Amino acid sequence: MTNCIAVIGDYDPDKIPHRAIPLAVALAASELGQSATVEWRHTGALIGDVADELKPYAAVWCAPGGPYANTEGALAAIRVARLSGVPFLGTCAGFQHALLEYANAEWGIASPKHAELDAGAEDPLIARLSCSLINVSQTIRFAPGSKLTHAYGCDSACEEYQCNYGLNPRYARQLDSGKLRAVAWEANGEVRGVELVDHPFFVATLFQPERAALRDITPPLVKAFVCAAIEQRRQQ
Repeated sequence: MTNCIAVIGDYDPDKIPHRAIPLAVALAASELGQSATVEWRHTGALIGDVADELKPYAAVWCAPGGPYANTEGALAAIRVARLSGVPFLGTCAGFQHALLEYANAEWGIASPKHAELDAGAEDPLIARLSCSLINVSQTIRFAPGSKLTHAYGCDSACEEYQCNYGLNPRYARQLDSGKLRAVAWEANGEVRGVELVDHPFFVATLFQPERAALRDITPPLVKAFVCAAIEQRRQQ
């Protein structure tokens, strides 16, 4: 399974990003002069020793498409990638669940809530967006020196969304310190991307860069992710 990426999510061929992810990885690998493949891992199958199940893979991508069939399975996969140094990319629902996992593990929030899963939650970590981002494109500003800036080669980019939920702005200041930092914002200052500063590659975005692959464009962030996966495998 050399350079095989585990895609965590409940595959649905009708979902645009699900069709885009394998294409994005293939385009990125081709530009790098390498080969890379993806294998979908349904969250319902992520039970037992998730770390052992993910050992064969070069990287982990937590895909759009929430709510997942098995939320705990998705969180366990994110935790494995975070703690083991395995390259990780989370997009859309992957961004949301990366925040849920980290808030529970590092921010001391015993049971962080996701408003899509718990509509009655009084103070959800992941809240309904004030403006829906279904089939919307926005210009995103990147933090200087971040992996996003390095991947895109510039400090901003226009990216696509298909999402109704994001980080509750009340929790944004948690990302001002500590190892998980905000590295992407939309025009009104709401967080649209995070990364771990002490990890080889741990990046999560609310936007869906993979969609560019459906226009035969290699997504810069996916290329950086695939490069990290290949390098990780080379060092093993």
